Amino acid sequence: MEKVRQPTHAGSWYTDNPTKLSSDLEEWLSATGLTKSPHVRGVIAPHAGYSYSGRAAAYAFANIDPTNISRIFLLGPSHHFYTPKCALSTATVYKTPIGDLPVDVEMIKEIRAMGKFGMMDLRVDEAEHSMEMHLPYLAKVFKGHDVKVVPILVGAVSAENEAMYGELLAKYVDDPKNFFSVSSDFCHWGSRFNYMHYDNTHGAIHKSIEALDKKGMDIIETGDPDAFKKYLLEFENTICGRHPISIFLHMLKHSSSKIKINFLRYEQSSQCQTMRDSSVSYASAAAKLET
Repeated sequence: MEKVRQPTHAGSWYTDNPTKLSSDLEEWLSATGLTKSPHVRGVIAPHAGYSYSGRAAAYAFANIDPTNISRIFLLGPSHHFYTPKCALSTATVYKTPIGDLPVDVEMIKEIRAMGKFGMMDLRVDEAEHSMEMHLPYLAKVFKGHDVKVVPILVGAVSAENEAMYGELLAKYVDDPKNFFSVSSDFCHWGSRFNYMHYDNTHGAIHKSIEALDKKGMDIIETGDPDAFKKYLLEFENTICGRHPISIFLHMLKHSSSKIKINFLRYEQSSQCQTMRDSSVSYASAAAKLET
């Protein structure tokens, strides 16, 4: 029986007008000037409203060559629902205003049989925006291609379990037909986020935030999940997709494919000048097979 996940954030976080949405995405993708590469096997991209992060996200999705990909693993953090596990979708189709993405129900069954994953009901699925904000881009890039999605909601996972999930999922990295879309914003700075780390040696607050984020991005590019964990412990940077990113790093570490992450774009929602200001950072990366 078909079980549809509705695009609950369309009309608020991004336009629900299919023509407008399609032309916005088209414009942002072409503005990157990037060429599609069959060696790009995954992306890290933001998940804020498109007016904030839509342009930055394009720098991840514009790299994708959809030709040989038939399955997309989606890893997004949980903002509203507490679980210490990773949870799989119970939906059979993910709707977007510009086309539907069927869920790979067989793969969900296969992963569920590992005995380590929970399930999220449709209500939890529809309340979460972290994966939904990737869907219109994926629907756009994969239009006309036969592709299915494997949505995995990543909960408040311990460091040990990040490693465990990474090892379990690593084998899927070695299949070139699989692609990975990892959802994360970067630093959430300001009193409303209870995070106001400021190193004045960098000058203005927004420069300090950028230096902090870039340090994290450089560590992610090394592919070392332990170094990333150490960085998070030291600076407590409010990277909301830290668990999905950590699991992805463990997956790459345990796969036999040599895949390198490179960040291509960094932006901030606003430039903080005073302690009363706030901002969220957005970073986009491509994970590319080294040939």
